Amino acid sequence: MTAPESLRAPAGPARRPSLRHGQAPVVAVVALGGALGAAARYALSLHWPTPPGGFPWATFWTNVVGCAVIGVFMVVITDVWAAHRLVRPFFGTGVLGGFTTFSTYAVDIQKLVDHGRPAIGLTYLAATLLAALTAVWLASTATRRVLKRRQP
Repeated sequence: MTAPESLRAPAGPARRPSLRHGQAPVVAVVALGGALGAAARYALSLHWPTPPGGFPWATFWTNVVGCAVIGVFMVVITDVWAAHRLVRPFFGTGVLGGFTTFSTYAVDIQKLVDHGRPAIGLTYLAATLLAALTAVWLASTATRRVLKRRQP
């Protein structure tokens, strides 16, 4: 007796795109973009260091600006420009993923708590979340409005 067709295993192994043929360029552009974004973030943190127990303004503004840029970028590549398939992974995932930083944000909160500044840590936690979400919403909304006005 054989199992019904819906319960049978596929005849052959599932075929996924190989790294060498399909995904290697994507991995390469994400890595390159990530290196550029992380280097920019690191340079900003060197230029604007956070004193022990102080509010981490560099990380705060990095995340807010990065969210605003992703708001503009996503509108442009989805509503306006038929971008090359590697643009989104390079810039969106790579550059902006490397530039913005959840891990540094979390470490900054822990440092504030460790330095006896839990109220500032909680303020930073909430302010970053609120500001980042507001930035991406405002940037995408403003970009759509600007683009709408430019249409004949």
